[in-house]
Amino acid sequence: MTPTQTPASPTADLNQQAVALCSAGQFAEALSMVTPLLDDTTLPADTRADALNIAGACCLMLHNVADAERHWRECLHVKPAYAEVYASLGGLFKSLGRLSAAKAMYRQLVSLRPHQADAHHHLGSVLYALGYKEAAEASYRHALLLRPDYAEAYYNHGIVLRDLRRPHEAEAAYRQALPALREHAELHNNLGTVLVELGRLDEADAAYRQALTIRPQYPEALNNLAGVLRAAHRLMEAELACRLALTLRPDYAEAHLNLGAVLVDLARLPEAEAAYRAALACRPDYAEAHYNLGIALFKQERFADAEQAYRDAIRWQPGIAHAHNNLGCVLRLLDRYPEAIDAFRAALDVCPELAEAHSNLGGALMHMGRLPEAECAYREALALRADYGDARFGLAVLLLGMGRFEEGWLLYESRYEQPSFVHHKTRALLACPQWAGDSLAGKSLLVWQEDGLGDMLQFSRYFTLLKAQGAAHIAFACVPALHRLMACVDGVDAVFDHAAATARASNYDCWTSLLSAPLYLRTTIATIPRPVQLTVEPALVEQWRPKLDALPPGRKIGLVWKGNAKHHNDAHRSIPSLTTLAPLWSVPGLSFVSLQKGQGEDEARDPPAGQPLLDLGTHVTDFADSAAIVAQLDGVICVDTSIAHLAASLGKPCWVMLPEKDIDWRWLHERDDSPWYPHTLRLFRRAPGEVWAASIGRVRQACIERFGAATLHSPADDKDPTETVRSVP
Repeated sequence: MTPTQTPASPTADLNQQAVALCSAGQFAEALSMVTPLLDDTTLPADTRADALNIAGACCLMLHNVADAERHWRECLHVKPAYAEVYASLGGLFKSLGRLSAAKAMYRQLVSLRPHQADAHHHLGSVLYALGYKEAAEASYRHALLLRPDYAEAYYNHGIVLRDLRRPHEAEAAYRQALPALREHAELHNNLGTVLVELGRLDEADAAYRQALTIRPQYPEALNNLAGVLRAAHRLMEAELACRLALTLRPDYAEAHLNLGAVLVDLARLPEAEAAYRAALACRPDYAEAHYNLGIALFKQERFADAEQAYRDAIRWQPGIAHAHNNLGCVLRLLDRYPEAIDAFRAALDVCPELAEAHSNLGGALMHMGRLPEAECAYREALALRADYGDARFGLAVLLLGMGRFEEGWLLYESRYEQPSFVHHKTRALLACPQWAGDSLAGKSLLVWQEDGLGDMLQFSRYFTLLKAQGAAHIAFACVPALHRLMACVDGVDAVFDHAAATARASNYDCWTSLLSAPLYLRTTIATIPRPVQLTVEPALVEQWRPKLDALPPGRKIGLVWKGNAKHHNDAHRSIPSLTTLAPLWSVPGLSFVSLQKGQGEDEARDPPAGQPLLDLGTHVTDFADSAAIVAQLDGVICVDTSIAHLAASLGKPCWVMLPEKDIDWRWLHERDDSPWYPHTLRLFRRAPGEVWAASIGRVRQACIERFGAATLHSPADDKDPTETVRSVP
């Protein structure tokens, strides 16, 4: 603030002397000199106004802010058009945080000095601070029209343009400021931020490093550089940059947050959690830190803690759509589906275009049996993002479970587009094209197992149909447990393990998955092919016969109570313990044979007292052994696992106990039979809230009701078990 005065008169000379004292830093002396003039109303207006202006400037320099404001206001009363005083008061009010008053002063200054670039620039800075970003942008632009070389205005213009989401213009503004402000570290830092938004990470890296060259101890630039390094997957360097920023400023919440994100990427989840909690210690209302903490806790499967973190994020910032969405995901895992649905809907209230929330809502509604609503939700997700793999696959499973195969099979192919699915890797692994339904006449076809053992047994019915399409040679790449059984299936010319098949893949014309065959062979609910015709080896039958013949007279029933422990729904599909099956032992005339492999085998080897059980599963080496055993049984009772498909394909009556939640699509909805295995398979579905004991009680009652009428007996049982077993049409 430079005091000015108008020349003339001896009194004016006093003002001039006071200005000289101010220039020499002698503010108290200058103030004493002009004080007699302040209340002299006989002086010319200009002279008195000059004295008041000088007094205001002196008081300000002497830290007497109230008197400075009083003198300048009186000055404007005496001389309303005193432009310099409007500038002084504007600066004073801005420094005091009285932004509305500062805005009024700068507007007056602009009206008095419309061609003064500084006036527009200062007005822009106050408007920006008040949140009037569009108006601030206009003021900066006006200042630059008046002074095209105004570096500070370019810099501030860049800041507001970035806030207005005009990053290209912001970059241009920053670059206009660079020649004059090349040693301004903040300019390089801000330029780097805009370049990040434009996706030009290498240039952003260089900008942040230039800022740090100018000012090595610049925590904001270090933190921003860490973000670029993380995006470039240079995680160790990113961690170092975050830690350097925190060394300079230990209470830097954003750097703690950024460090946590880097540590999550490094799979160092407990350290990431600590970093997020440090951010919250610095700033308890930091919604993004609560949200990221929820992610770290979720990845550690601490779902209750993750729920609280997401709720805290929402409490501090209800507009974080992803926090609502992630909360819904946690609640779904905690089997609190109605609450999950509410959370997904809350996410969509915030952001109706959030495809993830639509897809997740579809999954939750499907679980609740609200199938039409689930379909609508999935379709909403795909309308927003046509290539959204999770939504395509979710809708596929929904439609297949509803028996709407035509569209369901097509969408089911989306599993090959999902990087998290094993199917995605097959395309890159195999050195031959994937079959897309074109003619197989005279071609060699490699059929590749990607899915479970039960899937392979269920869909092996398609080998004969693929052969009927004219394929000259069909090889099946599968796990060793299937080799002996599949080698005898019609349509299969060779069986390999995956390693051998990979080495031979280039010799084949194309490859496919058995679960893709229904799409290209146009399978509908009405045209499901007959189950595969399995051949049981006579020598294996004779190998297992003595153990089975040692059982008491009566029906022999195979049992499997646990599935694959790695299955995503194992917690619901598998029965917790062999003891849960105890009610079945009381059914007269039945003997039980354990076919259990993997988890649960130890229970079969040493069953609890009162649970008679012949353990054969422990001694089984592959599915050929299992088939030889099942062929000599009167039926099988099991959970949803591969033995169900084996027994039903062998024509044996099979009763399958389905879980309460997340039932596989192949069993369709609300039916106790299966079009995949007509006449052989019966489904026992757990009702909502029903425990396994109740479901097993219904199986026991069914045994009692039907035992007298050849319970679990099939005409196939009267055949020689060494014959080829053919399914019922």
